[in-house]
Amino acid sequence: MANAPTKPTTPVKKESSSASGMFATFTIPICLVVAILIFIFILGDPSHYEGGDVEKGVPDLLGTVHRGGIIVPLIMTYLLTVIIFSIERFVVIGKASGSGSVDGFVRKIQSHLNAGNIDAAIAECDKQKGSVANVIKSGLKKYREMETETTLDVEQRTLAIQKDIEEATSLEMPMLEQNLTVIATLVSIGTLTGLLGTVIGMIRAFAALATSGAPNTTALSTAISEALINTALGIGTSAISIVMYNVFTSKIDKLTYAIDETGFSLVQTFAASHKSR
Repeated sequence: MANAPTKPTTPVKKESSSASGMFATFTIPICLVVAILIFIFILGDPSHYEGGDVEKGVPDLLGTVHRGGIIVPLIMTYLLTVIIFSIERFVVIGKASGSGSVDGFVRKIQSHLNAGNIDAAIAECDKQKGSVANVIKSGLKKYREMETETTLDVEQRTLAIQKDIEEATSLEMPMLEQNLTVIATLVSIGTLTGLLGTVIGMIRAFAALATSGAPNTTALSTAISEALINTALGIGTSAISIVMYNVFTSKIDKLTYAIDETGFSLVQTFAASHKSR
């Protein structure tokens, strides 16, 4: 009886988890291919160099990025990955929030609970949809089931409702946090990869200076500025990753708080209304 509400949702969550895993598996290689194509055919286009000379011509902004070297496509892969995963997370978390305001939904559920109208609260969950509504609906069904339960005392029935809400939450929340690990990882490796590209560029610059004989400050300054492109791209990618990660964790925390708040109200309402019986 206690597991009945979770049975219909389990296959859906497994399917969602599998789909999300496949999405992550294919997205990164695709982003790498796209980044390489952009690096070769767009950034490396002769039109971005004075006189069309890729080797010796003075580059414009895109040409300068192209001269950052082989690390540039890797950092561009990180950037494209962050953008695509951010769009995917916005869609998933948006669906999890439901069709209306989460705060408004919580207030309506609490109002129905205070009035003792469980059917109206369930209907509100059907109208709202999303992860928050799914968890609360599971708890409401358990609430209604425990009202007719006669073999358990009030405390046991209250714990059964609380446990059902926790089980439903454990099914819904992991779906919201998927792929956030990738974004969090890119926060660190974006900057580190950029620094790696800069170090490689500096090594090449000083090696060329050492073999050229007389110092050429202009050539050295140009090489250093091109090497620093990698650092700029890496820091920019990491900054975007940090912002996106914080945005999504904030949204997930808000949904979790809404579930906890409503679940607590549900449990307390049941305990208060059945203690005297």
